[in-house]
Amino acid sequence: MLREVLRIGSRRSYSYKSVRRPNVNAVPRVSSQELDQKKPTSEPQSKGNDRISLSKQLRARILATGPITVAEYMREVLTNPQGGYYMNRDVFGREGDFITSPEISQIFGELVGVWLLSEWRKMGSPTPFQLVELGPGRGTLARDVLKVLTKFKLGAEFTMHMVEISPYLSLAQAERFCFKHEKLPEDSQLPHYQFGTTATGIKAFWHRQLEDVPPGFSLVLAHEFFDALPVHKLQLVNGLWQEVLIDVADVQGSQSQSPEFRYVMSKSQTPVSRLFKPVPQDTRACLEYSLEAERHVDILAKRLEQHGGLALVMDYGHFGDKTDTFRGFRQHKLHEPLLEPGTADLTADVDFRHIKHVAETRGHVHCYGPVQQGDFLERMQGSVRLEQLLAHALPENQDIIRSGYEMLTDAKQMGARFKFLAMFPAVLAAHLEKYPVAGFG
Repeated sequence: MLREVLRIGSRRSYSYKSVRRPNVNAVPRVSSQELDQKKPTSEPQSKGNDRISLSKQLRARILATGPITVAEYMREVLTNPQGGYYMNRDVFGREGDFITSPEISQIFGELVGVWLLSEWRKMGSPTPFQLVELGPGRGTLARDVLKVLTKFKLGAEFTMHMVEISPYLSLAQAERFCFKHEKLPEDSQLPHYQFGTTATGIKAFWHRQLEDVPPGFSLVLAHEFFDALPVHKLQLVNGLWQEVLIDVADVQGSQSQSPEFRYVMSKSQTPVSRLFKPVPQDTRACLEYSLEAERHVDILAKRLEQHGGLALVMDYGHFGDKTDTFRGFRQHKLHEPLLEPGTADLTADVDFRHIKHVAETRGHVHCYGPVQQGDFLERMQGSVRLEQLLAHALPENQDIIRSGYEMLTDAKQMGARFKFLAMFPAVLAAHLEKYPVAGFG
């Protein structure tokens, strides 16, 4: 199947013009150490009053009810309707806050699209199906995948479903790949709050949560989605798990560069630390645990088991060996996460070992990977696609195209830091042994 896709893709009719992406040479080079510290951000476009009110809201809440968990803090800072970091601004791109893989090179989205097509055909080309993306950002990945699916003229019926809570980003996504779109009234009782139609007639729907996506055979993408989900910071104390909380800080005078909040250890076990059970053989004494990630994987695994489909998780992370990765970024630099909440991105590395464990134990799902992003793209013949684009690119664009692909695959940049994990219904395990999953070695 993969050979067929690449053979068709090598025809001139498929080698459509390369898409203009940001000049990565104009962006500061990303080292592996900097990638360990994740994404930058720019000055928010929201009014200062929103940022001040968010800080005041958090302070008032803590003073009234006591210290809050890191997860509660992270959720408020990122998704508060008024001052939340993601809610009212474009945080992507060189002029935004950080650049993601689909923004760097069209090759990324194209190869993800080819992978979906290849695995879908191995499963018998079931139709109709749903293309689902969790946290679609600007909609660049969805647009590039859609381009691949329409280029190969599947002859299959499918709909697109975007899971997005940001009003600003949902509009940006619709404008990126829809010919027309419309937002529903606030009092609508439908499971989607926005819908649109692409230029080729594909229906697209926007949902606030994964549970609202209709049941059905689904191809699910999650690119840099799990890293933004809230995490609990847990520490083993005298044989019991206790939780790191956030309290107000005693800031003297007008020390604007001093955080208004501070970390404290819970005096006793919290509900999360009491119920938490580490993955077998996990020997860490402190770690980050995402209840939200566990919930999403649980829902996703059950959907795949009951209705069929597949999922591809793409994110930066580790395999259960890191302990403290919670951090903030602002204006391309590390930013103290407890300082000026709402003005910087908050993130934590994805624990792929935990995700894989939950998927395989909660539902009848079989996982492949994680594998490094650079390895995945090379196995999917990314170098072949690069040469095709260079052969038809203007001379002044060739360095941009080449350096973009290098950034995605170079182990010192994004190639090793970012990882891919695939999920399939366990009933297909024997079938996939016979026809191995593309890109996973």
